[in-house]
Amino acid sequence: MNALATRRFLKMNGLGNQITVLDLRGSQLRVSESDARAIAAQPGARFDQLMVLHDALTPGTDAYVRIYNTDGSEAGACGNGTRCVAWAMMADPAMGDPSRTRLTLQTKAGLLPAVRESELVFTVDMGAPRLAWDEIPLAEPFHDTAHFELQIGPIDDPILHTPCAVNMGNPHAVFFVDDPYRFNLEQIGPLLENHPIFPDRANIELAAVTAPDHIVLRVWERGAGITQACGSGACAALVAAVRRELSARKAVVSLPGGDLTIEWRERDGHVLMTGPVAFEWEGVLEPDWFERAA
Repeated sequence: MNALATRRFLKMNGLGNQITVLDLRGSQLRVSESDARAIAAQPGARFDQLMVLHDALTPGTDAYVRIYNTDGSEAGACGNGTRCVAWAMMADPAMGDPSRTRLTLQTKAGLLPAVRESELVFTVDMGAPRLAWDEIPLAEPFHDTAHFELQIGPIDDPILHTPCAVNMGNPHAVFFVDDPYRFNLEQIGPLLENHPIFPDRANIELAAVTAPDHIVLRVWERGAGITQACGSGACAALVAAVRRELSARKAVVSLPGGDLTIEWRERDGHVLMTGPVAFEWEGVLEPDWFERAA
């Protein structure tokens, strides 16, 4: 029997971004790519991102979180998932302390402090964006990652062109358009995600700046596809819009699942993401999920 079988999980969402939270603290257990795919295949635990809690590695932090996409690949950051983990560790008595109002999580992307603003609303400090071509990373040098050469479609009439590249724990390519909903993101998303210019693949954003303090956004997530919301994508879109001088440093980003408030703080360059979470149900990982996958 798989060692993960019978472990408790929480099913949550952040603006419709489907999140499963699995607590492995106090054990040496790890989730493999095949384990993640097996869990994602189950209707009761299906996720866009799986947030797996491990014992803290760094003094002053509360947990180390590994993040898995639907295809089993690992992500560096997930803003909506981080808010869900913060709720679980502050509101679920079986996982944390309901009296707490702040904590610090660690991921591959670094330290992510989280603050509880109200019962279901949290702010996460997503850190400073990485903007150099080799930090994103891109496959070749670009001096100006705010306007780098990439297009899809006919060379004389491309469907999309000249995105802004940002790393917010994951690589992002933000295309500014008039209407994100008029594009066939299901078709162009995987082509751009796997473009050779992105050696680690990329999240693809279609963004429309409708006012200095408002951005409309759709996201194709690396390893997950189209999702209702993407916290790191919303952060990347705001950073890209500021770099292009299209928006203020604080704006509401409207995704299909709802709104996030994003601020690129001037004093330290950190990006703050504020938004809600929702608890759906809890369950246990069934042994036959892994047996069927094997």
